[in-house]
Amino acid sequence: MHLETLSEQEIIITLIALALLLSGAYVFGSLFEKIKAPRVVGEIIGGMLWGGSCLYFFAPDIMGKVFMAYEQEGKVLNIFYQLGLIFLMFLSGYNTKIEFDKKNVRTIGCVFVGATVLPMAGAIPFISMFQKYFIGELGNEVSFGLVFAIGVAITSIPVISKIFFDMGIMNTKFSDTVLTVSTFQDLCLWILLNAATRIATTGEIRLLEMLAVVVVTLGLFVVVKLVSDHVHTWKRKFRPIDFYTISFAALLLVAALLYKLGINIMYSSFLVGYIVKAVAGVDDETKNRMESLGNFMFSFFIPIYFALVGIQLNIIHDFSAVRFSVFFAIAFGLEAIGTLILLQFTDLNRATKINFAVTMNARGGPGIVLATVAYSYKIISVEFFTVLILTTMLSSLIAGYWLRRQQKINANIFMELTK
Repeated sequence: MHLETLSEQEIIITLIALALLLSGAYVFGSLFEKIKAPRVVGEIIGGMLWGGSCLYFFAPDIMGKVFMAYEQEGKVLNIFYQLGLIFLMFLSGYNTKIEFDKKNVRTIGCVFVGATVLPMAGAIPFISMFQKYFIGELGNEVSFGLVFAIGVAITSIPVISKIFFDMGIMNTKFSDTVLTVSTFQDLCLWILLNAATRIATTGEIRLLEMLAVVVVTLGLFVVVKLVSDHVHTWKRKFRPIDFYTISFAALLLVAALLYKLGINIMYSSFLVGYIVKAVAGVDDETKNRMESLGNFMFSFFIPIYFALVGIQLNIIHDFSAVRFSVFFAIAFGLEAIGTLILLQFTDLNRATKINFAVTMNARGGPGIVLATVAYSYKIISVEFFTVLILTTMLSSLIAGYWLRRQQKINANIFMELTK
């Protein structure tokens, strides 16, 4: 068997491209950290440095020779994009506690309905206002309406996880609640986005196929939770001999297998991380291994992932600052108001309610995936594609600043949630 490979020149160009992406992400990520902003936003801007919004606009020939030097370079770089996303979700899964005690279930339910159902319903009257400018070449109004509503309500697990990691508040009740709600909220994204793409391509909804994806998606989370609650009796017998090799093999294999069942690799990776924690435990040895793994991933694959998001943005052409501002105000307002309304039925203190309302507005990875998929299916225009991604960046920036400020005011604010 002979495996086709890149030429030496193509390999060198790819390494240069990765080095530039990593350098831009590092410089701007560090800069944003110094100004107490989410590092992830700086990493995306670091990617924009090389794209159509900056250097590629002024020196297209030079940048083209680095990032579009050969036909398959985009696909090669996309592998690093996907690996960054997979490892970020894997680490998020390992560091997440999905708790379902009576009090937490009530909070999770209220945040979910307030940050998902109410904003999506509230977005419906605004669809016609933007449709002329935001609808794609396909012209399918139903698919566009679904994408618009999803774009208003979605929250990002990767971005909010990165903010929690940077702030050192992972494994608090606040972060666990946000990530649990975001997990189920994003399940709605993939179910509805799947419906939108099916309608766009076939002109009809295949109910049995949609129902199967819904059942498998939700069923997996139930199974994972049940397994994680009882797997402690297996730990001594099945502790991995080589932690990294077995974890990576399981991660990649499960992601591939679940994709065949209609489950996105983001959630497959999240589930594997959660299961690895249940099987390997949280002893000091395992924690040290995961910390070492996290240090490497947050130094290489994950910054490249966010930089590759940024390089695709173009705010110079086909973009209206006015329409972006209006859409952002609507999306941020509906998400915050919906969350606050439902949280009135909980015993959370006032500061925590506001923190949830702002945090659930942090869009990112899912918002970017939504924009990319919808644009590739011609459901949305290039302008709406840019608007959705910029909305994820600005909302994440606001959430990061807000959470850091709250932490500075009260170091225990994310532990003391009730009145």
